[in-house]
Amino acid sequence: MALERFVASRFTRGNLFFPTVLEVTEAAVVRRKRSLFRNNEMSIHLKRVASVHVETGLFFADVLIESSGGTDPIASHGHRKGDARRIQELIEKAQTELMPGLVDPGPTKVCPFCAETIKEAARVCRFCGRELATSR
Repeated sequence: MALERFVASRFTRGNLFFPTVLEVTEAAVVRRKRSLFRNNEMSIHLKRVASVHVETGLFFADVLIESSGGTDPIASHGHRKGDARRIQELIEKAQTELMPGLVDPGPTKVCPFCAETIKEAARVCRFCGRELATSR
């Protein structure tokens, strides 16, 4: 996956002179915000992204990227709706590629005792610890 840059609209709050830039790379999500005398850069590694929230308005969307590592979330206001959805799509796709074992657990069934979802080949429920009838 190549670097993709998303620049917030200048017509939204906080972006009039120096718009916020979100970059999604192979390894991280980076937010760059300039002001008159300083630069502010924040990044979260893709393995540490816990969730991506996209809140759409009439014209623009806000993006909130939360971390599982205890850092502050990345918030960016004033992106086009299509760009916000693309950011979310890129992050989810990259996480799927980085952690392939977490996406598809294989065939599952519901435990008849506790109603939790477990693997179909399970002989003992990992939630309630009861033995399951084998289906042969």
